Amino acid sequence: MTADALITLLIVDDHPVVRDGLRGMFESAPGFRVLGEAANGVEAVERAAVLDPDVVLMDLRMPGGSGVEAIRELTHRAVRARILVLTTYDTDSDTLPAIEAGATGYLLKDAPREELFTAVRAAAEGRTVLSPAVASRLVHAVRTPRSPGGEPLSAREREVLALVARGTSNREIARELFISEATVKTHLTHLYAKLGVSDRAAAVAAGYDRGILG
Repeated sequence: MTADALITLLIVDDHPVVRDGLRGMFESAPGFRVLGEAANGVEAVERAAVLDPDVVLMDLRMPGGSGVEAIRELTHRAVRARILVLTTYDTDSDTLPAIEAGATGYLLKDAPREELFTAVRAAAEGRTVLSPAVASRLVHAVRTPRSPGGEPLSAREREVLALVARGTSNREIARELFISEATVKTHLTHLYAKLGVSDRAAAVAAGYDRGILG
């Protein structure tokens, strides 16, 4: 993405006042353009397919279709948009499923204006963005259940983990490594067991924690 390119957004939130506030904030700042809005996860998937934004700002708990379900479906469809969660909830039951489903980042709604702008720019470039509270939860989730064996990952498992860390879906990993999605899932199962984790987000955190991902 070039320095002078506009970052296009889709705002997803079930509260009209929140959507209006976010739209006004981004439209008053240089470098952003709001393409549309959605009030729930189902609408988000439909609107993202039509509008093709760079970034989807996604709330999580919405009637008529949750954010996690929408993230999972958008990831399954291999949409181009990066998904940045923007919510008031930072519990383990919210953060881990959202990141595992394919969210590029996770930010809380009390984030300062400039932090939100920076996070959207980073997400548009494919970089992971986590609020400090969420990052602490992920580290805790990884460090609490340690792997008893500490068996090293194979070269292929390291490749898969590196792609997961970049937010790549199973389908995209299969395409890049010229293997089937079933084989990707097998590699994930094995590396989860070796790292002593149970999901993608925790595997990535463990990879960094143990120096596997640099």
